[in-house]
Amino acid sequence: MPWHLLPLLPLGILAGLLSGVLGIGGGLVFSPLLLMLGLDPHQAMATSTLAIVPTTLAGTWAHLRSRSLPLGPGMAIGAGALVTGVLFSHVGRVLSGWQLLALQALMYLVVAFSIQPKGARPDPEHELQLPPGGPPLWGLGAVGVVTGFAGGMLGVGGGLVMVPLMVRALKLPIHLAIRLSTLAVFCASAAASPAFLADGRGELVTALLLGGMAAVGSQWSASRLNRVSEGQLVWMLRLVAISLAVDSCRRASILLLAA
Repeated sequence: MPWHLLPLLPLGILAGLLSGVLGIGGGLVFSPLLLMLGLDPHQAMATSTLAIVPTTLAGTWAHLRSRSLPLGPGMAIGAGALVTGVLFSHVGRVLSGWQLLALQALMYLVVAFSIQPKGARPDPEHELQLPPGGPPLWGLGAVGVVTGFAGGMLGVGGGLVMVPLMVRALKLPIHLAIRLSTLAVFCASAAASPAFLADGRGELVTALLLGGMAAVGSQWSASRLNRVSEGQLVWMLRLVAISLAVDSCRRASILLLAA
């Protein structure tokens, strides 16, 4: 293993911990990290998507094993993410680097100022209760489309956007929204990855190293999701989103001025 990749080991675990507890793919950590290592925006976002696959697979497996992921809603959101993940993996090539980073920043800002807590932490025995009649499957499919866009084009998974959407628009408990988000991000990143490998945008060795270490942290934190209150989850999402919006804006400005 190249020595310059050693710093990826602890940072991969950190990304996995965030993935399991917040329902994100880890791309919000992967993408800025890969930019700091010298990859251009297209390479960084493609490599980030590749690394998201093992990360979210580990978290999804933990949720499935605990039987806390309902089948019908999971299939609806996963199908939307799969289809659009393939589509947007090809669209990202037509945008410049600063445009991709600007879209990232906009997505982070929308999340930071839209997510609100629904209330007190739910009773674990009732945490998986769905709204009356269950969540609309078409709504979950639409949320999956957002995931495909974020993962296929921006390399950030989309969990930061999906969780607030499911909590506010579909009225789902935040813990259930995080579980569904993890599954959808896995589907979107797995669907987009073949295109990134085929056209050479993704760095496979780097992605496997990041994703493998993140998978360890993701499985551990996903199994302990119920120990984190809803209010804590909301504030964690806000702080992460605002920090990343600032960083993406800075990088986009640098690239735009250098163009």
